[in-house]
Amino acid sequence: MTAPRDACVVGVDFGTLSGRAVVVRVSDGAELGTAVEEFSHGVIERELPATGAALPAQWALQDPEDWLDVLRRAVPAAVAAAGVAPEQVIGVATDFTASTPLPVLADGTPLCRIAELADRPHAYPKLWKHHAAQAQADRINALAEGRGEPWLPRYGGKISSEWEFAKALQVVQEDPEIYERTDRWVEGADWIVWQLCGVETRNTCTAGYKAIHQDGRYPSEDFLRALDERFAGFVADKIGGPLSDLGARAGGLTAQAAGWTGLPEGIAVAVGNVDAHVTAPAARAIEPGQMLMIMGTSTCHVMNGDELSVVPGMCGVVDGGIVPGLWGYEAGQTGVGDIFAWLVDQAVPARYHDEARERGIDVHDHLSELAATQEVGQHGLIALDWNNGNRSVLVDHDLSGLIVGLTLSTRAEDLYRALVEATAFGTRKIIESFEESGLPVRELFAAGGLIKNPFVMQVYADVTRHPLHLIDSDQGPALGSAMHAAVAAGAHRDIQAAAAAMGKVRRDVYQPDEARAGAYDALYEHYSRLHDHFGRGGDDVMHALRHIRPREVARG
Repeated sequence: MTAPRDACVVGVDFGTLSGRAVVVRVSDGAELGTAVEEFSHGVIERELPATGAALPAQWALQDPEDWLDVLRRAVPAAVAAAGVAPEQVIGVATDFTASTPLPVLADGTPLCRIAELADRPHAYPKLWKHHAAQAQADRINALAEGRGEPWLPRYGGKISSEWEFAKALQVVQEDPEIYERTDRWVEGADWIVWQLCGVETRNTCTAGYKAIHQDGRYPSEDFLRALDERFAGFVADKIGGPLSDLGARAGGLTAQAAGWTGLPEGIAVAVGNVDAHVTAPAARAIEPGQMLMIMGTSTCHVMNGDELSVVPGMCGVVDGGIVPGLWGYEAGQTGVGDIFAWLVDQAVPARYHDEARERGIDVHDHLSELAATQEVGQHGLIALDWNNGNRSVLVDHDLSGLIVGLTLSTRAEDLYRALVEATAFGTRKIIESFEESGLPVRELFAAGGLIKNPFVMQVYADVTRHPLHLIDSDQGPALGSAMHAAVAAGAHRDIQAAAAAMGKVRRDVYQPDEARAGAYDALYEHYSRLHDHFGRGGDDVMHALRHIRPREVARG
């Protein structure tokens, strides 16, 4: 199929707090119109909206009605902003946070929409940052290691509490009735596609990285039974079925979804994808050795390789997990922008907010400017970036943050700089894990909201000793989704061709400074010692403190 020169596609990115749609021209990747829809329920982590009942610590849920509102509002608004006729749109694709699974009936109805189940927390989608299934993840890891399960090394030796199996096992053990009522356990990435085209599909990306699908199969029924007798049929009954390649056509837009979005009925709907992985083609970071950091509330690190290697602490390696024909690797940090936001919201004196307001800038920008005037090490602090646990390379969400070196003269900008540096050190730890496993990181790319902060970007360049290439788009995941829509619609032969025509990158935007990089090498040695001491068993105080504090009041 040869698409008309004015043919467009729509990419929709479902994030943690909002969804955004972008209209993109297939010939050159021009972004013609965008719109954002904030989730009215946001992250459900303190109390269940239906009842007001308090949720335990480390819970994070969402309401799927918020996701549908993105289709109803953001997509038509983006098309209107683009000034294109709906008939010019030939395809639509979506990406999603992962792992964000939900229990549904056989027709796709979420259990939380069933009136008598609206008061049951386990009936709702569990957002990626739901970390309350750590005990179940620990059990899965221990059993898999003891049995020598061949899939465990593909995930760096540990699967995460964020992923599908741990969260589903939590439902089995804490609300078995909800588990029994669940006909299908589905990622949000696949559920939203189901709503668009009326067909349940499963994509290779989320299945491989978040549902332990390796070498054509999931964990065995025997393994699942050993975890819990009630869990034995999980694969066969609730997640099993054919998988679709990224960029494939899932189906045509239904009449109902056409009514929601204002797009033509029957246009191509691409199979689902994950927000981080879909961004790599948008940034033209798909060759082996090109690592992309998608930097926002958390950071995901993705990279392609032409060989299969085992990387300790990675989130997974999947054949074709990013682009067909290459092994896609994933690692990540579960708190980055969220850590900076925590400091600003909870620990920055009012005068800094007043000063920022007077200057007409954001408090983050104000603190960044103050911190940028310091020499490396001037604040006398070292921090561990584990305020939301550790995804890579320790895979332990019961770890917590740490700041060493506080004095009575420590200021807010000192803390801000130390936390930015800690997240950069965490990225360096991930890069080193890849390189020690035979996967050299030759180039470092960045996308996401944090790339707008020059101070943060320069710290990362200095700490990692890598020039930073930045995606040239404010909507990287949505642009990447649009590119997959173009492939599904037949406008480009594959995602590599779409990346060449539609991808956008600014190369060498930040260069490492040798003097600062040398100073950071010394600080990184201290970070590494603290990292190993508190994260690898030298001192178990973080775990002990988490178990001491009452769960029901853990948020204060």
